Amino acid sequence: MPVRVHGRCAPGFEPVREEFARNFAERGDLGAAVAVSVDGEWVVDLWGGDADRSGERPWERDTLVNTYSMTKGLTALCAHLLVDRGELDLDAPVARYWPEFARAGKADIPVRWLLSHRAGLIAPAEPLPPGAVHDWEKVTEALAATAPWWRPGTAQGYHAVTFGFLVGEVVRRISGLSLGAFLRAEVTGPLGADVHVGTPDSEHGRCADMARPEGSAPGGTIFGDAPQPPVGGLDEHPMAPVTLALRYLPLGDVNGPAYRRAEIPSANGHATARGMAAVYAELACGRLLSAGAVERLRTSQSAGEEPDLVLAAGSPFGAAWPWGLGYMLNQYGQAGPNPRAFGHGGAGGSYGFADPENRVAYGYVMNRMGAGTSGEDLRSYHLVDALYRALRERGGVVGGR
Repeated sequence: MPVRVHGRCAPGFEPVREEFARNFAERGDLGAAVAVSVDGEWVVDLWGGDADRSGERPWERDTLVNTYSMTKGLTALCAHLLVDRGELDLDAPVARYWPEFARAGKADIPVRWLLSHRAGLIAPAEPLPPGAVHDWEKVTEALAATAPWWRPGTAQGYHAVTFGFLVGEVVRRISGLSLGAFLRAEVTGPLGADVHVGTPDSEHGRCADMARPEGSAPGGTIFGDAPQPPVGGLDEHPMAPVTLALRYLPLGDVNGPAYRRAEIPSANGHATARGMAAVYAELACGRLLSAGAVERLRTSQSAGEEPDLVLAAGSPFGAAWPWGLGYMLNQYGQAGPNPRAFGHGGAGGSYGFADPENRVAYGYVMNRMGAGTSGEDLRSYHLVDALYRALRERGGVVGGR
């Protein structure tokens, strides 16, 4: 039986609705939502399917879902707000704000390297027990005591779980607020954006359950469980699959209340598509951050075709991956034709981005895990393609490839 698509599309954006329906009919979506803002106006706000595998809970307009690493874009935004206010210097040592971080040879690591995945801290030195990821102090103390896995600054490697604790602790030391509380006070609360890092128990009833693809192993990741390579000394650049981070700092039951209420600012932001797109709309339309800050955050921190030591293990784009300051850059067109667009994907296929030149903001969230983590999931890719086809029909696209 065809899945009914709810919501609205502005005239001219019907191709997005058509592709959204095809995601259910042909590409395996279980429950999902997509929202698009153009020039500050909502042109797409769609949802459909089921909030759980049993089909007993329909996906509603206000259904929240775990967005995994889309959360990193929110975390980075908090840091950039502090930079804009003169309270955080990207080139200052992390230890200026977090003195305990200076241990284990990390005294000179600048804040910039935390945001660009160059600090070499993809995992704590020793595996933490199950449930430790819910304990902020335990994780940040472990990271402060950890020596980098490679020489900081010499290579980039996706800090899949640790990014949010590292950047979030800097935000906490400066502001006195946890990352989730700062985000709520400074961004999502004033915007009325339905986005949470540390989801209150009162909202858990709105949360969709994440569903693995049929036939997948319970312990696997979207990158597969490749054997963990030996990690060399500081002068070596080990290929470190993301499974290393997940084994040393396991996320546990992502559908459980402990995970949802914890603050894991790399991985457990719960949001509606409209809520996530509302945040990106502020960046697309020149609000919230200065123009200089937006240019800074989307300036590549990577060295040309530099491989990412973690994403290289699973990205269909290959070894090379360009990082801005906390954001994935649009080198491969996953955010449309404008190479200056930027955003962040989440494990399993969710994706959000801002395209300032075209004043476009986009959010896609879902609960059936797919193969994407960087915006390349075919469900999102076809939605973005339909969006920009509609924009061309309306009068063109700035910054096309």
